[in-house]
Amino acid sequence: MKGTFRSGTVSLACHLAVPAGTDNERRPAAVLCHGFPMGPLDARRSAMTYPQLVDRIAHDLGYAAMMFNFRGTGTSNGDFSLQGWIDDLRAAIDYIVAETNPSQVTLIGTNTGGSIAICVAADDRRVRAAALLGPRADFDDWADHPRRFLEHAKEIGAITTPGFPPSFEDWSRAFRRFRPTDAARRFAPRPLLVMHGDDDESVPTSDARQLAAAHGSAELRLLAGAGHRLRHDPRAVAVLLGWLDRFRAVDESAAESTPGQ
Repeated sequence: MKGTFRSGTVSLACHLAVPAGTDNERRPAAVLCHGFPMGPLDARRSAMTYPQLVDRIAHDLGYAAMMFNFRGTGTSNGDFSLQGWIDDLRAAIDYIVAETNPSQVTLIGTNTGGSIAICVAADDRRVRAAALLGPRADFDDWADHPRRFLEHAKEIGAITTPGFPPSFEDWSRAFRRFRPTDAARRFAPRPLLVMHGDDDESVPTSDARQLAAAHGSAELRLLAGAGHRLRHDPRAVAVLLGWLDRFRAVDESAAESTPGQ
């Protein structure tokens, strides 16, 4: 089901899939977060294949699953800012909770989307687990050259409004304010999966190791020969689906054994 929801004044496009069935069973929810546009894929074509994965998570695993386009990408309006993307994910969680009344929420993020996912998950107790595919451990490279990165964001179409951002200092300050590694530490001991390709040309495997080490009990999977776009690696998808299925079973077993549930 295609739709939209609001993140402040911005309208974001989304695709929500709910498992078939007429029972009143509360189901877990999963929210997928795409990465920052790169290479030949411009901002307006971001996450085009994600609805297929959402449908598979819903129909094969029984999750209420949703993907959405962050501001400045796909058919969502607005302009990229790191603070804006953080706000967008928070709004996405609010939306799927309101629409599906889930038993719990799992965040799945690829690349920059994974880094944003852990930053948001750390401080939202509704998020019971997170899976990060090819995440970055920090945004320091953007922070070191913010004007260059601003021009890049404009070139690929993630920023289109003349005069944006209204305050360059506020826009760039967020790159050091949000620290995925610190967030992974706060997220513990909730379950965390970190996957990374050992042939990633954009983000070194040391970033994944840093995030897993900060968490302390994360499941770290390094895929031999895999590159940056793990979403398109069948092995990574298989690991992700297996982990989601296993986590749901463990979570439901724990809920059944808890008094008062």
